[in-house]
Amino acid sequence: MIVLQTNEVTKKFGGLTAVNAVSMTINQGDVVGLIGPNGAGKTTFINAITGLNPPTSGKVRFFDKDTTGLTPEKMCRLGMSRTFQIPSPFPKMTAIESVMTATIFGNDSGKIKDPVAHSRQMLEFVEFPMEETVVAEQLNTVQLKRLDLARALASNPKLLFMDEMASGLSEGELKDIMRIIGKISKKGISILMIEHIMQLIMAVCNRLLCIQFGTKIAEGPTEEVANDPKVARAYLGDEEDD
Repeated sequence: MIVLQTNEVTKKFGGLTAVNAVSMTINQGDVVGLIGPNGAGKTTFINAITGLNPPTSGKVRFFDKDTTGLTPEKMCRLGMSRTFQIPSPFPKMTAIESVMTATIFGNDSGKIKDPVAHSRQMLEFVEFPMEETVVAEQLNTVQLKRLDLARALASNPKLLFMDEMASGLSEGELKDIMRIIGKISKKGISILMIEHIMQLIMAVCNRLLCIQFGTKIAEGPTEEVANDPKVARAYLGDEEDD
């Protein structure tokens, strides 16, 4: 079953084309890695899909429903959720309170009978390393990313976007996040993840999408795309660029 389909999604900021006619498909159960050099337009592409910065042109279809330009809150209630490269928590809220906001406002009214218990389950699921009563402003970046993930999962998404969850992690923390991504996938949630750490990409993704200067240059099975000369040039440059 096709979960997400984009058709020539383009995002322009004035005269700058940040995302240029990117078409891609995510099937149910996919864990897709969105790769490309810094500044390639990866986060902008996700922003266009999820409604944070709607596309200038092109179409987004979610479970065959045209969702182009819908607001983020509508996307969330339809089953899209995301983490952010730089988490922005409610600084004075406790961890459990932060997740509860997503539980209550990210689901249809009355769907979650016990918001506290559900939020606690989300913190446990992502293996949040602190007490649920810790205040968000006391957390470091790694802990905030784990909290951000719990919040994203609290709305019971069908499709989860993850933006550089592994940046700044130690080797042990990287193995932990690999295991958690595996748990998310086993729940039937499809994933599109922006990531630069190829160890993680190669371990968990069944497909890759690579963009450069806002344009798709490769899409397909992980090994195939990872070994594509165009992808290597996008990251490393040609010899004459040295």
